[in-house]
Amino acid sequence: MDQRRQVTREGLEEIKAELAEMIEVKRPAIIAAVAEARSHGDLRENAAYEAARHDQMMLERRIQEYEDLVRNAEVVGPNTNSGVIGLGTTVIVDLDGMDETFTIVGAAESRPAAGRISVESPIGRALLGKRAGESAVAITPRGRTSMTVKEIVL
Repeated sequence: MDQRRQVTREGLEEIKAELAEMIEVKRPAIIAAVAEARSHGDLRENAAYEAARHDQMMLERRIQEYEDLVRNAEVVGPNTNSGVIGLGTTVIVDLDGMDETFTIVGAAESRPAAGRISVESPIGRALLGKRAGESAVAITPRGRTSMTVKEIVL
């Protein structure tokens, strides 16, 4: 039961690049590590083999998740004519007296440290549909966060 996942065009390209690296670089390296560990003899007591197989399983699971994401991606961009915050919009807000710049993105491409916040996060949800000059309140793990939209960049 796959659902369409909203992502920005830039986010989808980043996900595709990560997927290609996992398939073309990381998968062959792990396959080689499994083969090397297997060559050391008894697999029942071979910690290196078990670790390599675990890494292989985790990588294959991640590849599957990324392939599903790419297959079910719905590319959404900002509506530049609306003046309303939506997916793909970059916005400058006054957050506790400090100017913060956020780009609202799909959950799969979220990178909070880089200012790319998920549309599903408390701040992302609070900003959706707002216009420049409007205030928003988000309930975060740290408590109530008030902010004012200063400018919609895109």
